[in-house]
Amino acid sequence: MSNLSHSVPSQADESPHLPINFMPLRLGEMLIANQLASANDIQRGLDFQKRFGGRLGAILIRMGAISEDGLLNTLAEQLNLTVLLTTQLPSDINQLLTGLEVTGLDKEWCLDQELVVWAEDENAQLCCLARDPLADTLHEVLDNRFPERITWFLARNQDLDKLLDLLAKARPNEAFTNTDDVNLLRELAEGAPVVEFVNNMFSQAIDRRASDVHVEPEEHTFFVRYRIDGVLYEHLNLPRERFNPIASRIKLISGLDIAERRLPQDGRLNTRVSGQDLDIRVSCLPGVHGESIVMRLLPKERQTNRLDRLGFANDHLELFKRWISEPHGIILVTGPTGSGKSTTLYAALDEVNDRTQKIITVEDPVEYQLKGVTQVQAHSDIGYTFASALRAILRQDPDIIMLGEIRDRETAEIAIQASLTGHMVLSTLHTNDAVSAFTRLVDMGVEPFLVATSVRAVQAQRLVRRLCPHCAKPSKPLAAINQRLQEIIPAYLAKQPAKWMEAVGCTHCQGTGYQGRVGIYELVYITTELQSLVLNRAPVNELRRLALREGFRNLREDGWLKAYQGITSIEEVLRVTDEGMV
Repeated sequence: MSNLSHSVPSQADESPHLPINFMPLRLGEMLIANQLASANDIQRGLDFQKRFGGRLGAILIRMGAISEDGLLNTLAEQLNLTVLLTTQLPSDINQLLTGLEVTGLDKEWCLDQELVVWAEDENAQLCCLARDPLADTLHEVLDNRFPERITWFLARNQDLDKLLDLLAKARPNEAFTNTDDVNLLRELAEGAPVVEFVNNMFSQAIDRRASDVHVEPEEHTFFVRYRIDGVLYEHLNLPRERFNPIASRIKLISGLDIAERRLPQDGRLNTRVSGQDLDIRVSCLPGVHGESIVMRLLPKERQTNRLDRLGFANDHLELFKRWISEPHGIILVTGPTGSGKSTTLYAALDEVNDRTQKIITVEDPVEYQLKGVTQVQAHSDIGYTFASALRAILRQDPDIIMLGEIRDRETAEIAIQASLTGHMVLSTLHTNDAVSAFTRLVDMGVEPFLVATSVRAVQAQRLVRRLCPHCAKPSKPLAAINQRLQEIIPAYLAKQPAKWMEAVGCTHCQGTGYQGRVGIYELVYITTELQSLVLNRAPVNELRRLALREGFRNLREDGWLKAYQGITSIEEVLRVTDEGMV
């Protein structure tokens, strides 16, 4: 936290001048009581403070022990102040200039003290925000001049920074100078304002359940966006001159070359954010206005999901469990990036991992570590590809092999040979639906008879957002949807009353109407007739028609079942699926 973290009274601070309603409870004690930090984290922070000084709140955030929002809420309770949201802050520079005019304060002095003051009119209450609202200098000036008109508030770092930028206008901020000097950028990237900005960006992403953070520069601004439940939401919009030091900080901590801006780079870092250990994968892509940076957040302590918690309907769950219990063959999980394929495979391995079988995975990268499973990291840059790793694995006497992705003909053929020699192979493939997996393998150059004899089953999946339980309201489906549902609904669901719901939006779901995600699936088992079509290189449409005759339920129809149960909405199913899936 780059503003209010400096204002947090430490447990060792004893300031004789506390005009704000300061509670006697110590910050560390309150954080522990509110279960926002552990006693061990507080002690580590105090030890650091004793050696190097600084406010305890800022130290804890830089350690990754707490998030800025958690600290702000505790600080508000301690100081009896209100935390202002972004929408509650002034957006017009005239309000800030009116504040200067009313108080008679010098603009340069306010910028130096990192203080903003505003008022609706000349006689209104003065609203104050500062980097350190407990600083004696500020209160000596303001309380002596306006003892009855001052109201102090708290706000997030980036909100105060935006107000200071608005006040400064054309005056450059030294901590965020837009420069191409590599040495200066490295120095700025290690400065407190930039370090705390990046730490806050991560902690707020975790607090909002984001899976990815996007930092995207434009000509005059840059954006920070979070992907939450599969949808991107704008989080910050800041001046362009702040971008280079922030980008350099991200590249520095992820092991990338901060001087290289013409070529794409990939890196990763391990850090602790909001009390969680994170593995962050970083991708930098040069663009017209600078590098687009995308960070995938992977909590290390995340528990492996069980199959029965992924959203499988009962009939699909029973079928999938039967597939993964077979002694040999290939089972493919298909779908676009971010559709939960890896999560499904991890859950499948957890289901069959009874320690009586040798299970080996080849991944790039290894996202989550599984107990009792040998996990291999592929390194294509040194020639250790999926194919070469798979050849080595076959000499390890495995029973079950999980291959992160079938990317080319060589990998596909080795996987097929492994399945034909008595191994169960689980892998992923990028196709739009389940039946397209067969033609995709043939298009890679694999002989149709090998595809038909080795592939046992294919599952396609997508993720739809769950409705927020706090604000969803009843709705009615379209007649066509209701009619189709009556034709495909499983017997166990037909006995349950319909719970069609629609999204509304509330504070619990940040106005989106959704919280979390659940899978929708289509499962195709290869029958004798389907094998014959694959051998004859039948087109996808013919394969799909056969699957429908054999009782296949496509992605959109499985989504209707989730909407029928009140898990998601019709609009969400329509958003994620397309007409080609019907």
